[in-house]
Amino acid sequence: MELKYEFYINANREDVWNALISPDGTRSSFFGSELRSNFQPGQPFAYVGPGNDGPETVHVYGEILEFEPLSRLSYREHPGPSYHSNHAELQSRVFFQLETVGECTKLVLINDQYTDNHPSFANAQNSWWMILSSIKTWAETGRTINYGW
Repeated sequence: MELKYEFYINANREDVWNALISPDGTRSSFFGSELRSNFQPGQPFAYVGPGNDGPETVHVYGEILEFEPLSRLSYREHPGPSYHSNHAELQSRVFFQLETVGECTKLVLINDQYTDNHPSFANAQNSWWMILSSIKTWAETGRTINYGW
């Protein structure tokens, strides 16, 4: 199972990168969650924000695999504990790559290496479009998309 998306964003790589890793960017793009990590390969990360467990709900957590500023970020992820009792057994890989194309930035997202029968795959198919649209909007305008929730 693999999900792959390519987006062209009318912003420089720094702005797109900040949408992926900065607290303001991730809150705007990842449903109000902050990406918390020291971004060192082998070290943990978590997307934490409002949810089932209150304002500090861990939505996704895992391990940083690769971090090359302004270029690449990949991690092995698990759904947060409040989503599935067997969350530690469920995993996938997320890979972001940025490339300058003319005066814009190409963002490639690959979400693959899902464990068998991963219950979050179908949700990821829908959620990534919303997240990518939010990244594009925030990087281009500094504004957040209001999905009405």
